[in-house]
Amino acid sequence: MKKEKEKNREKEKRSHIVQGLGQAPGDPAEDRPDAEIEDRFPLFAKVRRNEAARVYIRCQNTALKALGYTEHGHAHVKIVADRTKYILETLGEDDHTLDLALTAAWLHDIGNVVNRVDHSQSGALMAFQILNELQVPPADIAPIICAIGNHDEGNGAPITRISAALILADKSDVRRSRVQQEDPARFDIHDRVNFSATRSEVKINKDHSGIKLKLQIDTHYGEIGEYFEIFMDRMLLCKRAANSLGLAFHLIINEMSLM
Repeated sequence: MKKEKEKNREKEKRSHIVQGLGQAPGDPAEDRPDAEIEDRFPLFAKVRRNEAARVYIRCQNTALKALGYTEHGHAHVKIVADRTKYILETLGEDDHTLDLALTAAWLHDIGNVVNRVDHSQSGALMAFQILNELQVPPADIAPIICAIGNHDEGNGAPITRISAALILADKSDVRRSRVQQEDPARFDIHDRVNFSATRSEVKINKDHSGIKLKLQIDTHYGEIGEYFEIFMDRMLLCKRAANSLGLAFHLIINEMSLM
């Protein structure tokens, strides 16, 4: 009976991996014209259609997959863009600020096509090139590349509201479909933690005093302690980012409040 359960669990794991490696929401082939985006967020609409941006997002994820990293492609940047917008819109920011924030979120990881090390800085320079070619005013380029250049926990800081929202959105994307390793026997700790995350939700409370990251972790595949082992620095940066927005940060895993 025990062997049968283990066999079924392994089968489930492989099934989820295959699903996760399929075309994810946010892939270019699934883009559809969106009147709201075109009307409210014209710069983001342009950047989302930009060929260079599409190529860099696709190629940087290919590079990271070769290095054994989790998914950083169009699915990831779409989730980060959606959550960045949610945070700032909930806190009352205007459409122009949201447009800049969405653009930063979409381009935030393109520096990985150069190298994982210092990818936030190289990504900011690459984003500058794209935006400059689109003749975006310097006053709009500055907050975008500032947010991109400060989103990584290694050397970033929530120095603007856009950068704070981007940090929270980026670091909260923990999910099963981010695992790109096809062989479960070769899962590293990042694969195990992401594969164990069956639900991830970011929510600001009604009185706008706090933001919570709620995770559901299937402990058959990864331990809660492993989450902290690899994400503690990220969660501390999230706390700083939330505080800079006037919010308390709460991490809730399996209905237990841990931060």
